[in-house]
Amino acid sequence: MNPRFSLSVWFLVIAAITITGTTGFMLIEHYSLLDAVYMTVITVTTIGYKEVYPLSDAGKIFNIILIISSFGTFTYAIARLTQFLISGEMAMYFKNKKLMQAIHQLHDHVIICGFGRNGQQAASTLMAHKVPFVVIEKDNHNIEQWLTDHPSLTYMNADATEDETLVRAGIHKARALVITLPQDADNVFIVLSARSLNTSIQIISRASQHGTTTKLKKAGADNIVMPDKIGGTHMATLVSKPDVVEFIEYLSGEEGESINMESVDYNRLPPEIRDQPLNVIMSWKKTGVNCIGIKSSDGKFLINPPEDTIVSAGMKVIVLGTRVQIDAMKHNVEGI
Repeated sequence: MNPRFSLSVWFLVIAAITITGTTGFMLIEHYSLLDAVYMTVITVTTIGYKEVYPLSDAGKIFNIILIISSFGTFTYAIARLTQFLISGEMAMYFKNKKLMQAIHQLHDHVIICGFGRNGQQAASTLMAHKVPFVVIEKDNHNIEQWLTDHPSLTYMNADATEDETLVRAGIHKARALVITLPQDADNVFIVLSARSLNTSIQIISRASQHGTTTKLKKAGADNIVMPDKIGGTHMATLVSKPDVVEFIEYLSGEEGESINMESVDYNRLPPEIRDQPLNVIMSWKKTGVNCIGIKSSDGKFLINPPEDTIVSAGMKVIVLGTRVQIDAMKHNVEGI
């Protein structure tokens, strides 16, 4: 039973018994409100104090019925409430309520489904780059390990394959969904659900089998990552181009917090520098960032583009700079 529902039910049971007894004593014996409440409490708890006033025959009959009908229920309700408090369910309820309030306040965040090794690595990188995120994980063991070093983690102990879970995680307000579950079938199912709930969200999914990539694409995934394939390629590249790989890791990993790459869409550029050469765009309120590439409207990349390249609709400019430089560039471009 839902803890909040359970707590409410037993409080309502106790309140109903108290109201029934109080009303009966007031109508039958004409007790005052306080005397009627007092009689009800000593009756259903079987404390056995003396009556406020001697009961009439009708009052005695009502008292007998009240004891027989309510004693067991009242005692069980008190026992359940006591268990609720002692077992820590109430503390867990308020903790979950606090987490849900934190999730409700998130906007433009990332949702991580699955918190195994891949999910935890994704969380570490997002945390290093100060990107807000929420974790969905069924296995509480994975969460508890992480909370030891990161007590401020925003998470949900829930099944990510359920639409309700994704909605509670704020999928309608999220910027991206990272799916790292070990079972490809679960990943495909989540992609389908997420795409139906938010058509514009970026979906990045893990795949274990090569044949699953096609299914994930059809389901609506924007990017698909195969950890084993990437791991093998990475190890081989470390042999052939170790310095380059280490530099890229520095840029994209936790160590590269001060160095950032950012994609600036054509639509985010101020009107006065749209459809202008690249050198005009890069010199406008210059902040020190450098252009390392352009993504064309058809998805192709142009590395180290010429300064006279015209940035037109559908293009994206990829820039490199420190955190301070990137923030200054965002402020100039977007006014934030």
